[in-house]
Amino acid sequence: MLLLLTALFLGFLHGLGPDHLMAIAALSLGSDAHGSTRRARAVGVAVRFAVGHAVLLAAGAGLIVAVGWAIPSPVERGGEMLGGALLIVMGILTLQHLFAHRDHGEESLPRRSRVTAKTGASHSHLPTMIGAAFAVSSLRALAMLTPFGSDLGTAPLPLLLGLIAVFAAGIMASMVLFGVALAGILSTRALLRLGHGAGALVGVSSIVLGVAWLATA
Repeated sequence: MLLLLTALFLGFLHGLGPDHLMAIAALSLGSDAHGSTRRARAVGVAVRFAVGHAVLLAAGAGLIVAVGWAIPSPVERGGEMLGGALLIVMGILTLQHLFAHRDHGEESLPRRSRVTAKTGASHSHLPTMIGAAFAVSSLRALAMLTPFGSDLGTAPLPLLLGLIAVFAAGIMASMVLFGVALAGILSTRALLRLGHGAGALVGVSSIVLGVAWLATA
């Protein structure tokens, strides 16, 4: 039981990685939605990102452990570079969106645009795909059981697969909680007044983190 709780805690910490949270924030802010629609989007983005990340990480690592494969380190490094590049792209798109709409509120949008902003976000698979892409850089480490310690290498296969599944559950829990917290922040009057400034901060921070990620990959 202690081992499973440890795996859950480690997964929870993994989900709170700055690259994950910045990606969720950038995806949540990059829309024309306002008010309750934006809050719902933040939660939805976090859930879909978490599902994509956790499912690919757990399924991939579980399969690798079960069949005894090994992921080359260049593949892991490529995943890290992909994650950094995605952060830069999302940061640029967030800033571009804020610049394009800095003088327009939701009521100034055409009716069709408002409907698209409210419905398109809830059906987009982009957060799921990006979450899965971010999992590639962690796949090799989890498949090698690095988070749990090298002494588990000879443990029974069902236990190893269970640990990976619990680790993934921890990831989903932390990311969803972050989405709920982000939705709460987006509902405050202070952030509504600072709207574009907060969005610009997320965009710039995403670019800076992405550049740093590429530099250290």
